[in-house]
Amino acid sequence: MVHMTTTVTRTAAGGATRTAASAVSFERVTKSYGEVRAVDGLTLDLYPGETVALLGPNGAGKSSTLDLLLGLRRPDSGTVSVFGTSPREAITAGRVGAMLQSGGLMDEVTVRELVRLACALHPRPHRVDEVLAHAGITQLADRKVDKLSGGQQQRVRFALATAGANDLVVLDEPTTGMDVTARQAFWATMREQADQGRAVLFATHYLEEADAIADRVLVLHRGRLLADGTAAEIKAKAGARKVSFDLEELRAGDPDLERRLRELPFLSAVGVFGHTVRLQSTDADATVHALYGLGIYPRNLEVAGLGLEQAFVAITAAEEAKAA
Repeated sequence: MVHMTTTVTRTAAGGATRTAASAVSFERVTKSYGEVRAVDGLTLDLYPGETVALLGPNGAGKSSTLDLLLGLRRPDSGTVSVFGTSPREAITAGRVGAMLQSGGLMDEVTVRELVRLACALHPRPHRVDEVLAHAGITQLADRKVDKLSGGQQQRVRFALATAGANDLVVLDEPTTGMDVTARQAFWATMREQADQGRAVLFATHYLEEADAIADRVLVLHRGRLLADGTAAEIKAKAGARKVSFDLEELRAGDPDLERRLRELPFLSAVGVFGHTVRLQSTDADATVHALYGLGIYPRNLEVAGLGLEQAFVAITAAEEAKAA
């Protein structure tokens, strides 16, 4: 089979324009399990030097997409290529490292022994001590793997994924179980990977990580790509803004006042928490104008763009409404 490699001109995170062949290419890919279409005509390209976040609600097709990318499953139709070859060929050549959410680690071996095995099996291995240091687990090297905490085991999985000179690193919920300090150190390391020209793809439920780390965000829903862009572009796509303020009048629990607030124009979401009101509006100026038109004078009024998590919820909710 001949695999096509897409070459395009892209703008790097630092603003420089570069021409690069795609590291990963999905071309009209579908995958079903019985009557469930897990991946539905997915077309996308990933490029060297990018850190890309893959987001989606449960059942969106994230795990199936990663399985197809890693050659763990075959598509029903369409083509998946990695560096111009099949996923399995790229993995066999040592070009792909993966850190999966599921899958156990070997028991009754030390961390060093397990990392040494991963290095020995890699076509382009790094030195064991370098891998341990890079993953921040040198101090754990002589401990048994099954005696580690969940966060420590995640760092061991990362070491196994980077045991050799990979060109693509794939991470599925990589920081689950890590504390804040470990998460920050982990993402600093992954930023270094991208800066060295590697493509980094990660699926996460921590949307603040995607907002802070990713050069590019992909939003999947029911196996289809709903949004593809920077975090700022995804927020703008949601087409709504946050309006928040305090109303002392709400302390009396006036149900009529709450009803009038919920009837303000252009609202997509309403939350009343004690005497604090938080709204989402597709026309914040008109909503605030109508608020004052009701004779209501809010305190501590703030109007701001949606965060990535709120934008994600808005985009997927809108898609659900279309399907209903």
